[in-house]
Amino acid sequence: MADQQASSGTSGTEKVMHVNPRIERDRQMILDARKKGKGALARVFVRLSGPGWLQSAITIGGGSLSNSLYLGVLVGFACMWVQPLAMILGVVMLGAIAYVTLSSGEPPLRAINKHVSPILGWGWLIGSMMANIVWSLPQYAVSAGALQQNLFPRFFGWEQHAGAFGSVKGGTAAAAVIVLGIALCNVMLYIKGGRAAKVFETIVKIIIGAIVICFFGVIVKLSLVQDSSLDWGRVFAGFIPDISLFTQPAAGIAAEIAKVDAAFQGFWTSLIVGLQRDVMIGAASTAVGINMTFLLPYSMLRKGWDRDFRGLAVFDLATGLVIPFTIATGCVVMATATQFHTVPAEGFLGETNAQGVVVQPAKSLVGPYNSLIDARMKAGMTDEEQAAFSALPEDEKATMRDGMPEADKRMAAMLVKRDSFNLADSLAPLLGEGPAKYIFGLGVVAMTLNAATMLMLINGLCVCEMFGKPAKGPLQIVGSLIPAVGVLGAFFWNDAKMWLAVPTSVFCAALLPVAYIAFFLLMNQKKFLKDDMPTGLARVIWNVLMSASVLLTAGLSL
Repeated sequence: MADQQASSGTSGTEKVMHVNPRIERDRQMILDARKKGKGALARVFVRLSGPGWLQSAITIGGGSLSNSLYLGVLVGFACMWVQPLAMILGVVMLGAIAYVTLSSGEPPLRAINKHVSPILGWGWLIGSMMANIVWSLPQYAVSAGALQQNLFPRFFGWEQHAGAFGSVKGGTAAAAVIVLGIALCNVMLYIKGGRAAKVFETIVKIIIGAIVICFFGVIVKLSLVQDSSLDWGRVFAGFIPDISLFTQPAAGIAAEIAKVDAAFQGFWTSLIVGLQRDVMIGAASTAVGINMTFLLPYSMLRKGWDRDFRGLAVFDLATGLVIPFTIATGCVVMATATQFHTVPAEGFLGETNAQGVVVQPAKSLVGPYNSLIDARMKAGMTDEEQAAFSALPEDEKATMRDGMPEADKRMAAMLVKRDSFNLADSLAPLLGEGPAKYIFGLGVVAMTLNAATMLMLINGLCVCEMFGKPAKGPLQIVGSLIPAVGVLGAFFWNDAKMWLAVPTSVFCAALLPVAYIAFFLLMNQKKFLKDDMPTGLARVIWNVLMSASVLLTAGLSL
């Protein structure tokens, strides 16, 4: 959702003069290749390609990870199409943003306000700032959960361990504050341009790359297992869009619902469709966010790119963003689908281990499981009966839960929201259960730290652009600190920490059409683009693709 250029973005009042000899060398390569033909130009684009891959590494963050994990748990392989489609639509609009920005050389906020509508321009800026704040909420909650559950459970407190801070809640607060402190230090290093920030960023990228490679390794290993639940036929079928999943459960879950008493099938169907819809929209939203559309053009202007780099920008986004993002998120979805989809969480159905000992459920899942069972019981009660049930002592409620039909217990055990500790098992086929907890936790913390830092930096750019000032000095610092309020997500969110990425992503999905509409109109503004406005077949293609992006993205946000 960001890149390191956020710390040195440009503004509407600052004219950037590019003096980097490397950029001038690249420009000459492009100009020389253009004279030789399309083949030579393509070879130069391949050689110079790179920023798109960096953008891809950043986009594959905590939000994408969380939504991909839950997508596999809830829908299995049936939604392999969601994230690639969202990314393709996003790249179309990012390509349009790159084209209009590099053609005009004018800061896009000024261009939208002047040539389209100040309402859309300021809506784009404010929407980007809102996304920075809202998307910050899960970063601290998720990273605190990973520190508690996977990396340092005894220190921060987890399950039966009170930890060094007296309670699990105190440990959560401490973990979140520590992450906030590291993120703030990193922001200051970026703003000052310190070398330490680049070293930190490199370490983070290595860790993120390692966890992505681990998920890829899981898929390779599962592919070599004879009786694996990884069905490549179903995987490839999952790339065919199926919009019915917005209104009905995936086939595997539907088969389980059919085992429930007919009187309560509607309850489970309604619950599951709501969860499915949220996680599908959330997964699509994290492919390209509105704040990413704000950062991209200012980053390119700061680099000194102009119309000579338009083709490279579009090519780089298309090849460097879609392909690695699709592979990475696809592997995560497949890994969780094979191990968690329609599979009940252990310990709730009286399972025994190899020694014949009854398996106890993870303590973190007991409360959420009981809440699902309670909701199912209330579905068959009158308002008076529901009030009476809520007033019962916990031991009487427990007795009633034990008496629930096995099919309902199984549904609740399948749908209980697993958190970082449980979802780490998605790496177990490759690493083993013990190492998987640590590698997964380390990767989650790296992703969320990276995201939290970049969200602050983007917000600093937004605030400076709001006031028409260069992105530097006290104003940039103040703007960068605003998303730090996201640390409250760790304090007040009581559900599974990783699940917080889903509702926040759903909210941010509603903001994205503002950016897409603004740049769609700007792309068709003759007064603004003049001779650079696409004509003929090129204009038809751009408008068809942009219209699809606008309409489908707007449809997701409804």
